[in-house]
Amino acid sequence: MRAVIAPEPGGPEALQLVELPDPVPGDGEVVIDVRATALNRADLLQRRGFYPPPPGASDVLGLECSGVISAIGPNATWAIGDEVCALLSGGGYADKVLVPSGQVMPVPAGVSLREAAALPEVACTVWSNVFQIAALQPGQTLLVHGGAGGIGTMAIQLAHALGARVVTTAGTPEKLAICASLGADVVINYRTEDFAAIVKDLGGADVIVDNMGAKYLAKNVSALAPDGRLVVIGLQGGVSAELNLGALLAKRGSLFTTSLRSRSTAAKSAICTSVVEHVWPLIAQGKVRPIVHAAYSLDDVRTAHEVLEASSHVGKVLLLT
Repeated sequence: MRAVIAPEPGGPEALQLVELPDPVPGDGEVVIDVRATALNRADLLQRRGFYPPPPGASDVLGLECSGVISAIGPNATWAIGDEVCALLSGGGYADKVLVPSGQVMPVPAGVSLREAAALPEVACTVWSNVFQIAALQPGQTLLVHGGAGGIGTMAIQLAHALGARVVTTAGTPEKLAICASLGADVVINYRTEDFAAIVKDLGGADVIVDNMGAKYLAKNVSALAPDGRLVVIGLQGGVSAELNLGALLAKRGSLFTTSLRSRSTAAKSAICTSVVEHVWPLIAQGKVRPIVHAAYSLDDVRTAHEVLEASSHVGKVLLLT
């Protein structure tokens, strides 16, 4: 099978399309013939050498995919020919991928097999962090940074569909307009406006989902409502910052830091089950949809990485096999 690896850390030029042996399923595993995979910022970090796969995971890049099951191992709960999408620990940038059967999900009604590749990582990330960990409730306020990205576009839609007020940041008028069209009630240009001051004037955010880390830590704490929950899921703005515990304590605030990729197979399988139960019906009803910016062939993987790295996209960037 063809697969994309990054043998040495570097820029997009470090990516290599190589031939690897086809995977063989073991107990509780399936092989998916990949139709599409989607890029994530974690892929950029892995390519640069900063985010190695968990022990036992494939060195092939790619944390999600869609496709058709072509082989099943003992005790796997799927059938050959099933059209599915899957949450991966790695291996998605390939013609075939080996997946624990619990991390495989049916393609939601109303979504094409190709588009389904844009769903697993963002749906599982948003559902597990915003709704399971931070327990966002109807009528509460969610602040999501980077609203035009993959995580952001899913968070806006899900929170809006489930009755929350959504505030989001983005860096251009065009991206802000798209966020509003997806259900954001308040949009903030982080380049020209002080998001913390605006959110405080709104009464604060009950939940903040943040991909920036250190750069936004103090402002995020300032923007929290009483009993607010800050969930840090990325470190694009750095890894180290001073935390004013007094400010957090005064609001009875909570700070969570989470990662999806490093969780156990059982934990990821439980999240996938919950996503199918709670998120897939909203997609079938047309209340939530995958947002796809562009699709590239596996041969053009370097171009796809350049697009993601430039942050010129809205939603997800796909690779087609």
